[in-house]
Amino acid sequence: MIRFDHVSVLYSGSAAPVLRDVDLEIEEGELCLVVGRTGAGKSTLLGAVNGLVPHFTGGTLAGRVTVDGRDTADHPPRELADVVGVVGQDPLAGFVTDTVEEELAYAMEQLALPPDVMRKRVEETLDLLGLADLRHRALAELSGGQQQRVAIGSVLTAHPRVLVLDEPTSALDPTAAEEVLAAITRLVHDLGVTVLLAEHRLERVVQYADRVLHLPGDGTVADGAPADVFRGATVAPPVVDLGRLAHWDPLPLSVRDARRAAAGLRETLSGLPVPPVRPDVPARAPLLSATGVTVRYGDVIAVRAVDLDLLPGQITALMGRNGAGKSSLLWALHGAGPRHGGTVRHTPRTDEPAPPPAGVPRRAGGSRGLLRRRTPAAAQAGEVALVPQTPTDLLYLETVGAELAQADRESAAAPDTARGILDRLAPGIPGDSHPRDLSEGQRLCLVLAVQLTSAPRVVLLDEPTRGLDYQAKRALTGIVAGLAAEGRSVVISTHDVEFAATCADRVVVMADGDVVADGPTAAVIVASPAFAPQTAKILAPLPYLTVAQVEQALATAGAGQ
Repeated sequence: MIRFDHVSVLYSGSAAPVLRDVDLEIEEGELCLVVGRTGAGKSTLLGAVNGLVPHFTGGTLAGRVTVDGRDTADHPPRELADVVGVVGQDPLAGFVTDTVEEELAYAMEQLALPPDVMRKRVEETLDLLGLADLRHRALAELSGGQQQRVAIGSVLTAHPRVLVLDEPTSALDPTAAEEVLAAITRLVHDLGVTVLLAEHRLERVVQYADRVLHLPGDGTVADGAPADVFRGATVAPPVVDLGRLAHWDPLPLSVRDARRAAAGLRETLSGLPVPPVRPDVPARAPLLSATGVTVRYGDVIAVRAVDLDLLPGQITALMGRNGAGKSSLLWALHGAGPRHGGTVRHTPRTDEPAPPPAGVPRRAGGSRGLLRRRTPAAAQAGEVALVPQTPTDLLYLETVGAELAQADRESAAAPDTARGILDRLAPGIPGDSHPRDLSEGQRLCLVLAVQLTSAPRVVLLDEPTRGLDYQAKRALTGIVAGLAAEGRSVVISTHDVEFAATCADRVVVMADGDVVADGPTAAVIVASPAFAPQTAKILAPLPYLTVAQVEQALATAGAGQ
């Protein structure tokens, strides 16, 4: 179905090709998982399938890519639309109509299909993806999982033979992600659709893959069965990391298979003390106290009378399904978003702000341009900083250096204060780089540096792990832990249960605007199958949350013996 014949891709200004002499063949009805670190070339590989590379991205493509017998060099994307369907990371950004039914019909209208064929295919797609009850709903009113299914349906109505998906679950809660993956698996098994899927949250998708294409970052592509490829892959989900640590053979790819192999490991760990994921946070006066916070959008109550205390040195994970009210609560706590009831109080500073990192001068208050509108004095004085779901919304200048200098001016800080913070978070980013040319992780670090220049005592992060690979998330965990060690309180809204298990002291779960659970991480996330991390499921009833805990426990026991 898809053939890469010694394909290399070199972009202008690059010293080395992104893809180098790639030679592989993907059969009909296969679900191929594309894995690799950020910047390894996954998007280039996907884009080559429908001709976006090089017709729209530029660069030079050597070799030959054919899809269902069509050479992409001779067929631009518009001439492959009936064969290849592409769904990007943000489905809402790709919608061109207003309602579900209209969106499903749009691609067929562009292909000039007869009306009776269009009607039949719309009905088939509505049934296939479980969207029949939503056919007249406005796209903007749908949940993230529903939007993702509509995006997939909008390309399926053209009856493509190949479906290319770029991080289809990155913005979804665990339950919505399962719905989308179930729909994708059904397409493969029942309709014989060939699927290429790139995803950073491998713990969600690895058990569904027939084959894995691993991009190690040197331009090559390793191709093989999932268990074989993940033995030496540069990225791997926790279930694979645990299998590597325990030397299980064959390597398990699902929680079920891992539990069957883990009996001996559970027995070994049962008599060992469990290392803490995070040090205990001493009880101190909260930096921020929210009482009865309510947010409405018309007749819809997004946040309903929420009470929340944020303690110094504490990392709080805010979790819940899409549409639960997490982002609305963060904006209300910051002050830039609406709040229709309740109060948010900040404990007055009784001493100096948290000390800056070594070599970085002290900095005073301030706020960031786009968030300055409707922002109360407390936030503008440096009490609260917010990094939204799309950090690039706060970047509007031409270079990294200009952004950092502007942050110093807005915060009345000494020159190079923001630069010093950025070098601590992500060293080596050139000042003359354009912010839009940075990787997802680098852009996040840049926005964090900009926001931290005002020395906020409360830091709010809205879905910071979107687009980050496992290594980048480990770096972010270190950054967040450093902020907490300085005495700040950090709140992270996230659907990433593995990230929450690694870095959070406390988990707050929201549903329909209410707080339904609030407590220590181990107590809250393990109680729910949807939010439990893979390690907890594999080793239950032992109270382990991460592979790092298991490794530390085994190392300590070995040293003791």
